[in-house]
Amino acid sequence: MTKHGPVLPLWLCETCNRPWPCTPRRDELLDEHAATSISLALYMDACLLSARKDMSWTPPDALRRRFLGWLP
Repeated sequence: MTKHGPVLPLWLCETCNRPWPCTPRRDELLDEHAATSISLALYMDACLLSARKDMSWTPPDALRRRFLGWLP
């Protein structure tokens, strides 16, 4: 179980207080979904949709890069 979960509605990491997904959580997610990168992309897309509702003031492209831009 991760200690780097998101604190909503600001989507900050509960441990390191950085924008979620933080680097440690990204590494964990890549390990957890190593064999199923499609499921990771779908999960992160669902997070992106929720974040857009919670942080409507944030430019959409910035959120897209934050949630999907780091995926392989």
